[in-house]
Amino acid sequence: MTEPFLSIRGIAKTFGAFTAVKNVTMDIAEGEFMTFLGPSGSGKSTTLYILAGFQDPSGGDILLKGKSILATPSYKRNIGMVFQRYTLFPHLSVGENVAFPLRIRRRPQAEVADRVRAALKLVRLEGFEDRMPALMSGGQQQRVALARALVYNPPVLLMDEPLSALDKKLREEIQFEIRRIHQETGVTILYVTHDQEEALRLSDRIAVFSQGEIDQIGTGPELYAAPATRFVAGFIGDSNFIDADIISTDGRNAKLSLPGGTVVEGVPLHGATSEGGRASLLLRPERIELKAGEHAGSLGGEIRDITFLGTNIHIVVQPSGAAPISVRLPFGHAALDGLSTGARVTMSFNAADTHAFR
Repeated sequence: MTEPFLSIRGIAKTFGAFTAVKNVTMDIAEGEFMTFLGPSGSGKSTTLYILAGFQDPSGGDILLKGKSILATPSYKRNIGMVFQRYTLFPHLSVGENVAFPLRIRRRPQAEVADRVRAALKLVRLEGFEDRMPALMSGGQQQRVALARALVYNPPVLLMDEPLSALDKKLREEIQFEIRRIHQETGVTILYVTHDQEEALRLSDRIAVFSQGEIDQIGTGPELYAAPATRFVAGFIGDSNFIDADIISTDGRNAKLSLPGGTVVEGVPLHGATSEGGRASLLLRPERIELKAGEHAGSLGGEIRDITFLGTNIHIVVQPSGAAPISVRLPFGHAALDGLSTGARVTMSFNAADTHAFR
């Protein structure tokens, strides 16, 4: 069996009585782009800081190429780091900022000049060597920070919410650049964000953090199509949740009774599979079809709002005895003809596209 390039094994971190991280375990392949995704306080940044050597774990181990790095000081781990705040030296030029990691490693001047030039070309800042950081935009400063982290060819690059201070358009531009740089260099990247769209845009795989633990690891499509927990289902993509009664179960599937008496069979059920009790049914807005009028035995409701969003139309339907349901239809969809606020409609969906959680 091949040894993982980077292995995180049962990492835990406590601060007094508070547990910030508990039993975080994963393997990262060489050259992989792995994102730690989760809300504030979920343990993702703490895990990253332990990897960087800025914090000591309360338990567990981290192996790089099969060897533990926990006893190695942060400055000797040879791991690149990019922070939310650019942390550039304001009194040094762009070139000197990028050269700093090489100078403290006492690299020859000719090598420093060549590597700085190559790193700035990689982030598309050729000719900016003499510019001072204060005279650059936020996006340019973050590119300089990225060049500085990559200039000494670290085997692993850690990035802690590096784009959260940028506006949406600039954030998307730098996301594209980070993806391009990853593809060109093949460096292994561990990236922390609370932005699901950013995680989906950048990552090979995503580790979803919740309350100090990893709920699920997978590709974006895997997390979206087959969420393992209700938290993942609600955090990845747009979601509707409907409370339902469990009528019966058959293996991993359930027969559910929805508000208004609608019965749905063949719904994948996560959690205990015993009959009876309640479940929360996940419905993705784009998986719901609408028909004018209400029909017996179907999930019906009244249209409360219709919003044009360019490529799609967002519709809010209020069913009887349940929370409002969001529906998204492509612009120009035939089902939109004649629909207006106040109209009664029937919602239909394929049970295989849904998930139920205890």
